[in-house]
Amino acid sequence: MRIYVPADAAARALGADEVAAAVRAEAQRRGIDITLIRNGTRGMIWLEPLVEVETEAGRTAFGPVGADDVASLFDAGLADHPLALGPVEAIPFFARQTRLTFARCGLIDPLSLTEYQAHGGLSGLRRALAMTPEDIVTEVTESGLRGRGGAGFPTGIKWQTVLNAKAAQKYIVCNADEGDSGTFADRMIIEGDPFTLIEGMVIAGLGVGATRGYVYLRSEYPDAIRVMDAAIAIARDAGLLGPSVLGSDRAFDLELRVGAGAYVCGEETSLLNSLEGKRGEVRAKPPLPALKGLFGLPTVVNNVISLATVPVIFQRGAAFYRDFGLGRSRGTIPIQIAGNVKHGGLFETAFGMSLGELVNDIGGGTASGRPVKAVQVGGPLGAYMPPASFATPFGYEEFDGQGGLIGHAGIVVFDDSADMLRLARFAMEFCAVESCGKCTPCRIGSVRGIETIDRIGRGDADAIELLTDLCATMKDGSLCALGGFTPYPVMSALQHFPDDFAATTKEAVP
Repeated sequence: MRIYVPADAAARALGADEVAAAVRAEAQRRGIDITLIRNGTRGMIWLEPLVEVETEAGRTAFGPVGADDVASLFDAGLADHPLALGPVEAIPFFARQTRLTFARCGLIDPLSLTEYQAHGGLSGLRRALAMTPEDIVTEVTESGLRGRGGAGFPTGIKWQTVLNAKAAQKYIVCNADEGDSGTFADRMIIEGDPFTLIEGMVIAGLGVGATRGYVYLRSEYPDAIRVMDAAIAIARDAGLLGPSVLGSDRAFDLELRVGAGAYVCGEETSLLNSLEGKRGEVRAKPPLPALKGLFGLPTVVNNVISLATVPVIFQRGAAFYRDFGLGRSRGTIPIQIAGNVKHGGLFETAFGMSLGELVNDIGGGTASGRPVKAVQVGGPLGAYMPPASFATPFGYEEFDGQGGLIGHAGIVVFDDSADMLRLARFAMEFCAVESCGKCTPCRIGSVRGIETIDRIGRGDADAIELLTDLCATMKDGSLCALGGFTPYPVMSALQHFPDDFAATTKEAVP
């Protein structure tokens, strides 16, 4: 009998290790022969720890399971039990998804290369090995894949620029410095299906002529670090990495580098500085990292999800992937639903589902049961979207038209008790704390922003005009997105919820 208990960080935080130990002990006590597999998560966080049992009809789930529930599960024959959820794929939250990037996450043992290949892994790489670099880049371009880390820049154009660059050495850098509030897709795929990221990086290397790669992972993700480190070692032993990729005449190897976890190191030039052992400070562009990146050489810098999506594109073809989505937003997007929401988790779907459907139908509305007041999309620098904007389809251009951004596709839900002035103040404070300090609009503007919002909170209505002017300066004058995007949450809060800025005696200081 095969039993699955997630080893994902979220599941572990909710007691999955204790559940796994209880399952082993109970099976031993009853003399039942089991194989316990620590898989990744299926992404339904409110059901964690989610225990799955393999049956003749497929995998059936129980959750959320505590260690104290394990004995009764065995008493019920791991079948008819109050925590039984039925087949995993039939749970509505899961059944409505289109899982391409996350197809194997939670399904397989993350560190079993055999299981990875049994579920389609490496077939994309094998196809890429038979292609020319130009054809590889064309395949990515035709898929319509855009950067999933926040910028939404076409991946194929970035790869083409590096391919065209002349240099003795080129690099692939994976930006795994996931720092947005309410986001966890990078961590989840690394902990649940690390070989898909490795495969994507190898294909990227073949495409642009790079033979070396780095995964830049933040130190706050110890489980992801452990899994990624082990996966790289397994991949190297199996010939997936090294001087002869899968026995070919093509070389590619990669290393894991752990950063301290500064938010600004998610910005590509700051990340490159950190990788080089320097202070994590942004560089002025141009030159682009594609031409002068790591150690001054042509470099592809892509997010985890961008690279982890590449294998399925090569496995099933660019046209297959491009057929999902709407407008210029092609393929699927792993949306992370968090905050005050009933059903939080990761929901991968084709671009185009409305924000309201995601919040109310998929997320089930607020966990508190109170009306939704706002949803912040795109991390701490994303705009606050009111229910009046819930008809907006999930797409890059569609959100931009509403004054918002998709970013890393995290959405954080707030109920009607949220104070938008305090949230606007938090945005400025976040920028002040995380600023690398290189440019004045970000370094000084954020501090002045906190002071100005405090003046508004104390009843100084004239300070609203000053705040608006300050945000315009930060947006236009900052070197990178940290300072340039901070006005998004501030101004959207002011625009959509003016009453929260109109109180005459509000205490804004924490």
